Amino acid sequence: MPHVWNLRTKRCFTAISKCLADIQERVGFRVVHYSVQGNHLHLLVEAKDTQALSRGVQGLKIRLARALNRVMERKGKVFADRYHARILRTPTETFRCLMYILKNSRKHAKSHGRTYPPGWVDPYSSAVFFEPFGGVWVDRCAVFPRQREVSKPRTWLLKVGWELGGRADPNKIPGSLW
Repeated sequence: MPHVWNLRTKRCFTAISKCLADIQERVGFRVVHYSVQGNHLHLLVEAKDTQALSRGVQGLKIRLARALNRVMERKGKVFADRYHARILRTPTETFRCLMYILKNSRKHAKSHGRTYPPGWVDPYSSAVFFEPFGGVWVDRCAVFPRQREVSKPRTWLLKVGWELGGRADPNKIPGSLW
């Protein structure tokens, strides 16, 4: 909603991070990767079926709304509309989605004329926990240290299948040629 603060602030992100950590490993639903943007979130989740997905997202939205309202010292609606779901079926599709989520801030930075050092990853995403980006540079003044807010993937596509779709390079910008 328009009155909600920028989610990429330490106060809002701390609340979001706690909510993500609290819902890990719910029955049939788990957040595997995420990216927090100024006014929305990108989530890559595993769900056993559409009902588990719906209930998991609904529960997460309620937790997030309550937590963010506490931070902003207000009441009321936080999210304007429902979520958009897309089932990933191929390694290439999974790779592209994963890279889009983990490197979304790099894409937006380029469109605003900003650049980041080589190897930089977004501290407001699960990219800091993504092993193929291991050893990358992270802005330590952001929101660290913190706990792992995401679950380890259990499906073949998110464990290893995505690797057939391309090479994970933290410097490439989503939307550019892989």
